[in-house]
Amino acid sequence: MQANSPLLRFAQPLLLCLLVTPAVVGWAKSTVSVSVHGVNYSNQTFSYSLEDPNDKKNRIGGELVDRFAAGGTQCCYELPRQWRPGIKIQVNSRHWLPKEPDGKLPEVAQTHVVEVPEYADGKPGELWVLRQPDGTVKIVSSDYQPDHEKWPGEVKGWPVPSLEYRRERHALYLELAESDVKSVKRLLSDLQQDPAKSTALSWELRRKYSPLDLTSFSGPSDPKFRDWLQKEYEQSLQASENKALRLRESQQ
Repeated sequence: MQANSPLLRFAQPLLLCLLVTPAVVGWAKSTVSVSVHGVNYSNQTFSYSLEDPNDKKNRIGGELVDRFAAGGTQCCYELPRQWRPGIKIQVNSRHWLPKEPDGKLPEVAQTHVVEVPEYADGKPGELWVLRQPDGTVKIVSSDYQPDHEKWPGEVKGWPVPSLEYRRERHALYLELAESDVKSVKRLLSDLQQDPAKSTALSWELRRKYSPLDLTSFSGPSDPKFRDWLQKEYEQSLQASENKALRLRESQQ
């Protein structure tokens, strides 16, 4: 057959295609990389990491997720492109029990081998590690977030703090606000009792952390600086007292 014959010119691309196609199929990955998120529906802070029981190289260090909260985005974990029954992921988790009288936080480490349910919309989506209200751990693969109508998770929506948790946080905020009131009152008292020492300490702190506050004054002994401090403290005290009052009223 001549090199420039029409039949050979037609056959060459066909032969090349037949040779290349098997190689391309062989090179195509059977897995896809997906992002990982943690969502905590429970009243216990937890952390997690993931690994493939059949491939220790396919693993990802997770994150710490607070109570009734969601974490960030971790990258990445390999999921099979095609879902099939029996896809399993090992979730290594830790959570903490209430603080003991000696101040220690008992830590509980657990290993969960969780089966991945059928992919939402039939394709591998982002991987969600879900700590359920009862402390069990589940996984779903979905590009839908928990508040989407097509979210496949057992619990619908983002975590909702319990009444106990909200009361606990409220008490903490009130404690902090009342502590702020005491701190500012102490600053005002120090300024009245020993102006030179108080202004010198305040000047050094602001020189280090907020020097722009000092541009209008000649130094710590400048009377204008003392007056400015007095006004700053009084305004801060008023704001702290108002915040504490609002928190006390909302507690009733």
